[in-house]
Amino acid sequence: MTAQLALTQLTLSHFRSHKRAVLDVDARPVAIYGPNGAGKTNLLEAVSMLSPGRGLRRAGIEDLIRRPESLGWKVTAILQSLHQIHEIETGAEPGTSRSVRIDSKAAAQNALGKIARILWLVPSMDRLWIEGAEGRRRFLDRATLSFIPTHADAVVRYEKAMRERNRLLKDMVRDPHWYTVLEQQMAEAGAELTANRQTAIAALAAAQDTTETAFPTATLDLTNANPLPDDDKDTLLQALIEGRPRDMSAGRTLVGPHRADLTAIYADKGVDAKDCSTGEQKALLISLILANGRALTGSFGAPPILLLDEVAAHLDASRRAALYDEICALGAQAWMTGTGPELFAELDSRAQYIEVTEENGISITTQRTTP
Repeated sequence: MTAQLALTQLTLSHFRSHKRAVLDVDARPVAIYGPNGAGKTNLLEAVSMLSPGRGLRRAGIEDLIRRPESLGWKVTAILQSLHQIHEIETGAEPGTSRSVRIDSKAAAQNALGKIARILWLVPSMDRLWIEGAEGRRRFLDRATLSFIPTHADAVVRYEKAMRERNRLLKDMVRDPHWYTVLEQQMAEAGAELTANRQTAIAALAAAQDTTETAFPTATLDLTNANPLPDDDKDTLLQALIEGRPRDMSAGRTLVGPHRADLTAIYADKGVDAKDCSTGEQKALLISLILANGRALTGSFGAPPILLLDEVAAHLDASRRAALYDEICALGAQAWMTGTGPELFAELDSRAQYIEVTEENGISITTQRTTP
């Protein structure tokens, strides 16, 4: 049978507005509709917690706990990954860190990235091209993580060493011996994460160049605020050493991949994404998510799970139809939200439907065979 990546069951317990929800689904797209505030996005967030990291809202552990019970939250799922079936459980009690279990065994969060690839697009990302570089780095790192699950380890190692170096800088420590090991760690991890980012950009570019799509192509580049490249550890190490006096004056590290930026050009028009219209910027984001999905289909062996929050509301009927056609052609299980079933009319029987309502502060999910 064709390799797939899809959830077949999702269970939420005391997660956000959902006291308990059990959804039995298949590999087709999942269209979720209901009024604003009913708890639609919370379902997508629960799915995002089946990947490494803090999920699509980057929420703290305590923020995910349903109020007023405060009993702790849990998300469990049955995942079909390629030709294997996995049982996944993740959650946290108040005051504890998040736990992960895969097939009844305790696991690190990064292990989730080895059995699942989950990509998302949420309304807060609509301003990606016009706001600060931090959001674009995070977007690129999520894409990179989808290709290289160990990328998260490089990011953590780099940021941990940089925090300790910044502490020395703020304390005006001048003895070079205190910096040596930290800067070596930053140079090694920094070179690795920069190389990973460049690998991801190349994969996205190839996926865009080899496929006809209804959405615009973006020409991507990784730019650097530093005059020297970050993908060579010796060069980065030397820049850190030479930059100590300036960094000490600033109280923080001013060179390194934490200063990089992702730029995008609307290829057909030759216009920087930040100068495009709001609709064009959204279309470029969708294009990149679809390209990421196509690239992963080749490298991972199956298309990723897509989480598209309120994506239909920003597209006209023809663009919605084009998006749904591309998702179905890709073969991805896409979880999508919208305020009404009419936003998914172009999908018809190609999707499965979930209506979300709210009663007395509790989200209620009802599965439908038709919109």
